[in-house]
Amino acid sequence: MTTVPARPGSADAGVDSTVIGENLSLPMFRRLSGVLAGHPYLKVVVDREQATWHLLDTAVHPFHVNYIAVSILGMDLDELDARLDAFNASVYTDPERRFLLGILSLHTDAENGDRPFLVLETTEADTMHGALLEEFYTFVRERLDGRLPLLLKPANHRQEQELTAVSDVRVPRILSHQLFGNRTRTPLNPGEAVGRLRYFRSPEEYREAAAGLGWSDIVAMDCVPDDVPRVAGFINAAPITPLSHTNVLASGWGIPNAIVRDLAGLVEPEELSGAWVRYRVREDDISLTRLSSPPQLEAPSWHQQRVLLEPPLLEDAPALALDRLRRTDRDRYGTKAANLGELHHVLDSRSADLTGFYGQPRPPRQNLYGHLAARLGAPAKDAETLHRAAAAFVAGTVTAPDGVALPFSLQHRFLTSSAPIQQAIGKLKMALELEATDLVDPLCLHLQNLIRNTPMPEEVTRQIVQAFPAHLNPGSRLVVRSSSNAEDLPGFSAAGVYDSITAVSGTDELLAAVRQVWASLLTPRSVHLRRQSGISVDDTYMGVIIQRYTPAALGGVLVTCNPTQREDFRNVYLNCAPDSPEKVVEGAVLPLQYLYNTVEGGGRTVGLGSATEDLPADSRDRLADLALTGRLLQSHFSGADGGPLDIEWLMTDEGGFRLVQIRPYAL
Repeated sequence: MTTVPARPGSADAGVDSTVIGENLSLPMFRRLSGVLAGHPYLKVVVDREQATWHLLDTAVHPFHVNYIAVSILGMDLDELDARLDAFNASVYTDPERRFLLGILSLHTDAENGDRPFLVLETTEADTMHGALLEEFYTFVRERLDGRLPLLLKPANHRQEQELTAVSDVRVPRILSHQLFGNRTRTPLNPGEAVGRLRYFRSPEEYREAAAGLGWSDIVAMDCVPDDVPRVAGFINAAPITPLSHTNVLASGWGIPNAIVRDLAGLVEPEELSGAWVRYRVREDDISLTRLSSPPQLEAPSWHQQRVLLEPPLLEDAPALALDRLRRTDRDRYGTKAANLGELHHVLDSRSADLTGFYGQPRPPRQNLYGHLAARLGAPAKDAETLHRAAAAFVAGTVTAPDGVALPFSLQHRFLTSSAPIQQAIGKLKMALELEATDLVDPLCLHLQNLIRNTPMPEEVTRQIVQAFPAHLNPGSRLVVRSSSNAEDLPGFSAAGVYDSITAVSGTDELLAAVRQVWASLLTPRSVHLRRQSGISVDDTYMGVIIQRYTPAALGGVLVTCNPTQREDFRNVYLNCAPDSPEKVVEGAVLPLQYLYNTVEGGGRTVGLGSATEDLPADSRDRLADLALTGRLLQSHFSGADGGPLDIEWLMTDEGGFRLVQIRPYAL
């Protein structure tokens, strides 16, 4: 066996077992491999000039390019860092490249007696054309144990397209969603928790116990419901996505969440239900470990956390078109409405700097302006040119929704117009102050019923009806959305907590929908969640957004991060399904799932969800533009070094994108 010494100063110096030029057997693979996402893997470098390959010891050589530069070309790391982008281009995008880089991973075929097979893939940003992919596959195939099946997995949509001209007999292949779509265990939100495992075999079992769940419980069941109280962790047996309501809650609350398809087999034989356990969710491992004795737990920090609200402004304010609002209007109209108003300003004025994310240092790079210029097709990568190109790209890709925002003052006027409502609010506040928890839920339900059935003052009715007169005719359809001051806050996202109504027609239905949205501010769940974060009933108000319903060919949610790999600054995660984004948000369907690289470019399909086939190539290319737009908007709405965004969107029948909500995504 030929070996290459470890880099000087490496913790593993002297123990490198990297192999050069030898055929690969399964025992050798296992000895060299590391573990990624639960599967053994090793790195491969094919040297076309020398007609040989290098099998890298993953413990010593975490990066292909470092190995090539130092161990093959004799460069030092300072020299590599000084021209890293050019070097990357020479190995990932040059059609005449000397080196072919990839990963071999080991899997088992459950339908054939857990027979092992290998999968070969490149990095996600690699632009190998079809002939290079075939050459790469053939080179590796000829050096493997013939008893080991080898499949090529396209790393991005471009490679999928390139392979359509290559026979799948010569190059057998597997797509990502085929390989990982039925993974037994899938991380959704990484983290660790110690708590009592509460395993429910049915929704009925859960509902019977829900009132008694607390911060030290870990809820495990087929599908954790959206109205789950704040607990220590979630475990789902059924498929959900990283953008499901419960995982958005898990992310906002900072608790572990995963899909464990073999949940019953994991819990029941060990009798873990009701036991104290340590629950860990990592990219490459999901585990439940019984503790030998009950731990001494302190209440989590959020139990004493107090979320600070800006004081709501309740003096009379008019119903305003969304395009007249800015972010500073959130204390009168709520966060959602104010963010949509800000979006109108960004698109119309084109004065916002949308390049801040790419201006941040990514060592050894000073910035990513060169990558952004390539994504935008900009002729230069100076800041001013990119500023203009980014603004034009975003304005050409998405639109902001038309609509009207109702201020907090209308809700305040309605609530104070009714003595029974005021009395009910007083009783609820007293019950909360006295911690009379058995009274809170019935008082909330009574108050909601009063709000839904109390007539509005004539002046309130007039302002609502006049705000949207052209769309109240029979046959017109409106969407009525919540816009509270107690959501989309650091430490309190409120995803899925408040109501939005998507099928409203005529004046009577509009007024009823507005009261329904107001009433959702006082559901037992929303009151308890805010109480846990120190948000009082007195400080919480609800604005309302009224919009004309727009038919959609496609709709969904994107977050400007990779939710399951927090260190990944390249990728944007996107979910979608036919029709409106509500189907994705509400979990009515399991959506198509994509990752789009907004640095080097390229996208890949993570899962088909409930669909039977992937979207056409032109639709996926359009989604790549949407993903890049989301990344650019992040610079304005979160700041250059701020957190990711959660964006709901729809694609109209004409093929354009409309953004219907922008808010922070908690990591």
